[in-house]
Order: sequence, then structure tokens, then C-alpha cells
Amino acid sequence: MEKSKVYFTTFKTSFTENLLQKLRRLTLAAGIREIDFEDKYAAIKIHFGEYGNLAFLRPNYAKVVADIVKEAGGKPFLTDCNTLYVGSRKNALDHLDTAYANGFSPLTTGCQVIIADGLKGTDEALVPVNGEYVKEAKVGRALMDADILISLTHFKGHEATSFGGAIKNIGMGGGSRAGKMEMHSDGKPGVTAEKCVGCGSCTKVCAHTGVTITEKKAYIDHDRCVGCGRCIGVCPKDAIEATFDASNKRLNCKMAEYTKAICQGRPCFHIALVCDVSPNCDCHAENDIPIIPDVGMFASFDPVALDVACADACNRQPIIAGSVLAEQAAHQKDCAHHDHFHMTHPDTEWESCIAHSVKIGLGTDQYELIEL
Repeated sequence: MEKSKVYFTTFKTSFTENLLQKLRRLTLAAGIREIDFEDKYAAIKIHFGEYGNLAFLRPNYAKVVADIVKEAGGKPFLTDCNTLYVGSRKNALDHLDTAYANGFSPLTTGCQVIIADGLKGTDEALVPVNGEYVKEAKVGRALMDADILISLTHFKGHEATSFGGAIKNIGMGGGSRAGKMEMHSDGKPGVTAEKCVGCGSCTKVCAHTGVTITEKKAYIDHDRCVGCGRCIGVCPKDAIEATFDASNKRLNCKMAEYTKAICQGRPCFHIALVCDVSPNCDCHAENDIPIIPDVGMFASFDPVALDVACADACNRQPIIAGSVLAEQAAHQKDCAHHDHFHMTHPDTEWESCIAHSVKIGLGTDQYELIEL
């Protein structure tokens, strides 16, 4: 397969060009204008950051991308889906509050913010993918309604997938709450009885009569449950939770298939900023110090090549003293590998995601790095 082009620039600036101008130059050089934006809806898939986390991308970067789309006649909007876990982004109202608190508003970014899977994370489109692990992806409806997809990714570590790059931003981030449960879990949700008040919201939303109220507590019949996750979204007490029991490899492969479902059949463009490389996802309500120095900005039409290029660049960087990576490296002195992300989270690996992405035709792991 022919190598994909990945464009790169460092974070070093000059008196005549700041970081926002560099991002614009990179994005244009990578060919974003090859896409016909005229009168088309362009979803800019981004992570707004959990409240309390400060490692997420600044909204200034999102404005650069939105402005380019508008200049080309397009209609951009920033978007993400609600989270499966309990936090500040579990429903659209809290999610929007968090996005605005973290600086992502129409006034600061020049475009609207839409939570793709609706108020309770149940507004989803069923997208055929016929993959090895996923047959029908459950994706936030607004994300699928868009004509064009642009991913703007904060490249960082991740406690389950080694790193969070473009594929995770799109695949996991684009899944509805039920979609996220499908990727994370091989099982069915369960009820924490101590939290349940027996309100019956879960019974009303279950299409398979899989939930009943017994002695003022919800009970899920796993023989009837199909794992759609709607009961998780409507529970006002967060008493229903998914089981995070999928292996890391299965999680990676499902995530790749979700990314293919979201990207297939329409123009896509991908940007990744490798800065504030925290050891964990921006879904955490905190962020630790970076594990490596800031690297730079990357852009490509190929999300697989982009992720590999970012990972390779990160693994060439020195380890920051006092970081989680430095602590892990001290305990793994005899370790022969030089994978910063695997070393940060030894129980994880990212190669299966890349290999499966190549296998299903999402992109290639071979790239030509073009430095600006």
C-alpha cells in the first residue's frame, strides 16, 4: 500500500508566526481545502475535557479549524458524545456546561457546540459496519448527520488503550452511551442496589422488558437484556453501570471498527496536537504532569498513519522527570522496549488497534512525514 502523507510542524514560534498561525498553515498545507465545504455541515470532533482537567486542547485551536471551514463556505460545529461513566459530561446539559466552562462556546470558537447523542446519550444512528467484532455501530446522530468529519485530537496517554489518538477520538468518542458500552464491555449492565430508588425510569425505556422493579429496586434480566445501555442513560441516580470487562485487544479492535463506521462514505480530515501529553485520558477530572515534552502538530487524511506518526514521534522524546512514565521506567530498567505509552500503562498496548485498522481498510501504518 502506498504511504500516506502526514504533515508536521513543531511548536516553535517566531515573531512573525504564532501557534494558531502555524496550525492554520499546517492544515492548509495538508490539503483540507481539497474538501468541498460549500453549504455542507462539518462536524469537528473534539474532546471538551472533563471538568477539573486542564490538559485538553485550548478552544483557540478549534477556532482556527472552524474559521477555515467557514471561509470555504461550510457550516462547522464542535461535537462530542456523552460519557458512559459518571462525571461532568454524562448528559447534554452537564456536557455543555463543562464545554462552556472550559472555554468552548460559540463566542470563543466561532461555531456552535452540539452534543451528538442528545440529552441522555440515547440519540443514536445505527451504522452498518459488518466488522469482525461490530456489526452495527451505535453512533451519535448529529455526528452521522454531518456531511464532513474533521477530527481535532489531543494526543495523550490512555489507561486502557495506551494512547488516545485520532482513532480513539473518533471511534470511542463518537459512540453513543450504548456504543461506548459495546466497545468497553463484553457483558450486560448491572444495578448498584444501594443507589437505586426504584423510580422505574429504566423499566420505561427498556424495549425488551429486561428491567423490572422488585422490592423497590431495579433488577436486570440478562437473558432479555441486549446491552443497549439506554437504562444507564436514564437512571437519575447513576445506579446502573456497565461492566468494563472487554480485553484491551477487543476494545482496540471494536474502536477501530467504530471509527470506520463513522468515517466511511464521506470526506474526513484529521489533526492531532501532541502537547501536554498527560498519562491518562482527558476524561479524568484531573491531569498529571506530562510524560514527555511537547512535540508538535500533525495533520493527514489518514487517521491510522496519523496515529502511528504521533506515537513514533512521542517515543523519540526524552522522559520528563517526576512523571508517571519516569516512575514506571525506574521500575522497568531491564525492559527492552522503548514504547513510552506501554511503559506508562504496562497492561495496555496499541499495536492491535493499528493492525486491525489496517486490516479493515481504515488506513495504512506506512507514512511519509512532511515537515513544514
